[in-house]
Amino acid sequence: MKKLLLLALLVFVSAGVKAQTADDILAKYFENTGGVDKWRALNGLKMSAKVNQMGMDIPLTIYQLKDGRTATVITFQGKEVKQGVYDGTNLWSTNFMTMKAEKSDAESTANFKTTLGDFPDPFLDYKSKGYKVELLGKETVEGTECFKIKLTRKPLMVDGKPQDNVAFYFFDANDFVPVMMESEITSGQGKGMTSQSKMSDYQEVNGLLFPFSTTMGMKGAGQAQSIITTAVEINPTVTPAVFALPSDK
Repeated sequence: MKKLLLLALLVFVSAGVKAQTADDILAKYFENTGGVDKWRALNGLKMSAKVNQMGMDIPLTIYQLKDGRTATVITFQGKEVKQGVYDGTNLWSTNFMTMKAEKSDAESTANFKTTLGDFPDPFLDYKSKGYKVELLGKETVEGTECFKIKLTRKPLMVDGKPQDNVAFYFFDANDFVPVMMESEITSGQGKGMTSQSKMSDYQEVNGLLFPFSTTMGMKGAGQAQSIITTAVEINPTVTPAVFALPSDK
């Protein structure tokens, strides 16, 4: 009799584990970080942050708007250097050598435009974007048990050929917030390597939860760069000049 009860209990537990889906985990993620309605109502973010280079704290300001406009403004030695700027048409960055603005090539710009609907989170309404998610099971990340979810976005173009656009997110099995993201680099110097971002120090801002510490690097490389967020502004007023491509004059 005891064996039958134990077997029944094991079957019940097993069925419960199998019933867990990626959508269940994502639903808990959004619930625990503020709620789907609040995330959908978000129109923009302004994040103040800093990175440490050679013992110096370098301030950053990151702008992200719902219409796709984005910019990272680095303040270094009294000068502003802008990276990854999208003004609604052009994707551009400041060349660190010439300190002049340079447009990204057509392929990079087109690839960026495939992500325009990702603000504020690629998992938000992912089905309407044509994305797919898959729960791959559980893994442990630095002692934390996590659910591993595969996110497949629209393909990227690499040298004129479509390339799978896949990322793997690791959600804390207790808090249901992402603690790590991995994706394969498909072009450039790091082609074939795996980029890795780790998120921690989640803090609440106007009812929404954001990671205030992000560490980025290459998987297995042993070196990583930490970005510490010092403030998050919800729905900021941002002038178009922040994103404007400078003229050659």
